[in-house]
Amino acid sequence: MSKRVLITGGAGFIGSHLGDLLLSKGYTVKAYDNLEPQVHGENASRPGYLNSEIELIVGDVRDAELFAETMRTADILVHFAAAVGVGQSMYEITRYTSINTMGAAVVLEEITKQKDHIEKMLVASSMSIYGEGLYICPACGEVTPKLRSAEQLASRKWDMLCPVCARPCVPAPTPETKPLYPTSVYAINKRDHEELFLSIGDAYNIPTTAMRFFNAYGDRQALSNPYTGVGAIFASRLLNGKPPVVFEDGGQSRDFIHVRDIARGCLLAIESERSSGEVFNLGTGRKLSIMEAGKAIARELGRPVDNFLVNNQYRAGDIRHCYADISRAEKLLGFKASTSFEDGVRELCNWVASQTSSDMVDHATAELSERGLAK
Repeated sequence: MSKRVLITGGAGFIGSHLGDLLLSKGYTVKAYDNLEPQVHGENASRPGYLNSEIELIVGDVRDAELFAETMRTADILVHFAAAVGVGQSMYEITRYTSINTMGAAVVLEEITKQKDHIEKMLVASSMSIYGEGLYICPACGEVTPKLRSAEQLASRKWDMLCPVCARPCVPAPTPETKPLYPTSVYAINKRDHEELFLSIGDAYNIPTTAMRFFNAYGDRQALSNPYTGVGAIFASRLLNGKPPVVFEDGGQSRDFIHVRDIARGCLLAIESERSSGEVFNLGTGRKLSIMEAGKAIARELGRPVDNFLVNNQYRAGDIRHCYADISRAEKLLGFKASTSFEDGVRELCNWVASQTSSDMVDHATAELSERGLAK
C-alpha cells in the first residue's frame, strides 16, 4: 500500500504543487484546507488547479475533532497551513497567532494521541525568522545585526551598518546557524511552528523536519493577497497598467525560489533518513534585489522597466537583505534549485496573464500607513 500523506494547507500555492509531486511518486495525498477567502476568494470552492486525485477536506486546523478524524488515515503529516502576510500580521495579531501558533498546537496535541501510526512530520518554516541575514563588516568580520534603527530609516539611509563599529557592511549567504531575530508577528508564529514541531517530534520519537522557505514564486500564487508574493503582485499590477509599489529604494534583496524547487526539496526531506530533527534553508543561494526582480518581470511582459512607484517609505519590521546559504540542504538532501529566476519568471508571467485578480495593493499600503507601520 502506498504511503498516505496529509497536507494541511494542501489546496494552496505550495501545498498543491507538493501534492502533485507526491502523487507522481506513488503517494496517496489528502489536503486539509480552510480555503481562506484572502487567498482563494470569497465563497471559494475546490481550486481548479488541485489535482483530481487529491481528496480535499475543508476545515480549520483549530477544529480538533475534524483534524483528528482526518489524521487517522495518514502516515505522514506535512503542515503548511498558516495565515501568511508580514505586514498584516502586525495589526491582526490575534487572528494570526490563533491560526498559526494555536492551530499548530491543536494539530500537535492530536499527533501525540496518534503517534503510533505517524512515520514522519514536515513543517513549513520561513526565512522571515532570521530577521536580517548574515553580513560581513570589513573591520569586524561576520555580524548578525538586528533591525536598522528608526533614526537611520527616518533619514532614508537604507543600507545596513555594522552593529559593532557602524561601518557599512555587505550581505552574505545566511546559514541555518544564524541567530533568529524574527521581526514580525508572522515571523514569530513561524518560529513557533518550527520549534513546536521539532520539540514534539523529538519527545515522541517522530522523525520531524523544518524547511525554511525563502521567497517562493510561481503559478497558483494568490494574486489577490497583497501581503505576500511580490513577484505575482508586480506582474498583476503591470498587466493592469498600474505601477508596482516599491518600498525603500528597491535595493533590498531576497532569494527567489520557484515553487517546484520548494516541492522537490520537501520531497527529498520526507524521504531522507538524514533529515530527522534538522532544519533546512530552501533557497537558491542567489541574491536578487526587489528592483532587479521587478524589471525582469516588466521585460518579460513587454512593459517599461522604469514604471515603478518607488515610494521612499519603509515598513515596520522590514529587513534589508537575506539570501540562503544552501550548503546544508545540498550536503544532507542532495538538493539544489534547478529553475533560474529568468525561466521561472517567464512561467509566472504567462500564468498571471491567464488569471483575473482584485488589486488590493493600494488598500493594503493605506492600511499600513494609517497604523503607522509604513512611513
